[in-house]
Amino acid sequence: MDKQKKISQSTIHLGTHGENYGTWMSHPVFYMMGGFALVALILAVLSFTVFHIIALGGIFIVVLIALIAFIGWMEWIRRQYAFGGGGMMEKGHQTMLSLLDYDGNGTLLEVGCGSGPLSIRAALTWPQTKVVGIDYWGAMWDYSKRLCEKNAASEGVASQCTFQKGDANNLDFADETFDAVISNYVYHNIMGSDVHELILESLRVLKKGGVFAINDCMKPKMYGDMEAFAQKLRDMGYQEVRLVNMSELVFGSESRANMMMLGNSRMLVGRK
Repeated sequence: MDKQKKISQSTIHLGTHGENYGTWMSHPVFYMMGGFALVALILAVLSFTVFHIIALGGIFIVVLIALIAFIGWMEWIRRQYAFGGGGMMEKGHQTMLSLLDYDGNGTLLEVGCGSGPLSIRAALTWPQTKVVGIDYWGAMWDYSKRLCEKNAASEGVASQCTFQKGDANNLDFADETFDAVISNYVYHNIMGSDVHELILESLRVLKKGGVFAINDCMKPKMYGDMEAFAQKLRDMGYQEVRLVNMSELVFGSESRANMMMLGNSRMLVGRK
């Protein structure tokens, strides 16, 4: 089958019709840190006015200042990632799809679709593709199937996109179902799971000849030796397998990626 025309990433601008894609930093994190800051303030006031322990009050003031600074840093990061803000999330999506050697025919799976922006961008990029986005939609995020569907409809790709609840540990699809599989900063959030097994489970549902792009914060402490894992995939018969330094491509440098809490950002790409 001939390659379908791929729409240029530079012409796709998500979030221009009032869509809600949220941000990378979840609201509960801010609520928790704000709660800690309030407790530190109360303890500082009590230390000075009730217990009259100046040194203890000083310690709580230092803690309060540190918490406020941390909250400010998180807010800066959130704005950097936001659609309509710094746009770093969108830049990451653009880079991912531009490096995915997909012909535009068939079905594409996104593991961990969140509020749907990457799935929707894939649908806009390849108009003939059917996109399936799965997510567990945990309580830490204000995302849901309904929100994804609403965003897809607003962007004009509702007929191309299907969203459903799913578990990356055990995908509810038969072997070799999809022509392309993508995932973006998902696996490091799945506590208690072997990330290499998560990747292999995602690749299980990929057709022979299908392509994949899996981007994450691949810190050695969690991901181990990814060069060795890439070689393991080659030994299994996967082709064109390589690791792309997304810290350089998206953030400009490893240090900036670390500053934005996504150091060691790497994308594993290849063909089954």
